[in-house]
Amino acid sequence: MGSSSVPQKSIHEFVVKNGAGQDVNLSNYEGKVLLVVNVASQCGFTTPNYTELTTIYGKYKDQGLEILAFPCNQFGAQEPGTDEQIKEFACTRFKAEYPIFSKIDVNGPSAAPVYKFLKASKGGSENEDIKWNFVKFLVDKAGQVVNKYESAISPAAIENDIKKLLGVS
Repeated sequence: MGSSSVPQKSIHEFVVKNGAGQDVNLSNYEGKVLLVVNVASQCGFTTPNYTELTTIYGKYKDQGLEILAFPCNQFGAQEPGTDEQIKEFACTRFKAEYPIFSKIDVNGPSAAPVYKFLKASKGGSENEDIKWNFVKFLVDKAGQVVNKYESAISPAAIENDIKKLLGVS
């Protein structure tokens, strides 16, 4: 399968499920800078990432930043909970106020279409695997992927890239 199976030109063309199983049209986020992250509750990266995501969201949500968190259980079975348990964990323990969507696959034949798009952006392939939890995609206001950051890169380390896209100093 080539990139022809990912005809979408913008993340805004996708519909995903929220934690309650309802459709959410990502066109709702047009004009916002997005940080899209595959999250997990039982990973070594969980505490630092959720903590920094909450901090960054608090700083920049009023300037147009939205964080889209997609729970995924494909890496060491580190996200075993239900959508409800995952949301409760993130919102209670880490005060997450950004959307936490329904659990998805990010790799393989059952990978969510939005993740096929993210992986195919920036010259990648939709079949290129996400390596672990907390890989971050920075998406501009037009819905285009600007950069991909591997798990070990903390949200705080990309704050300047976020600020640049938001046009804040």
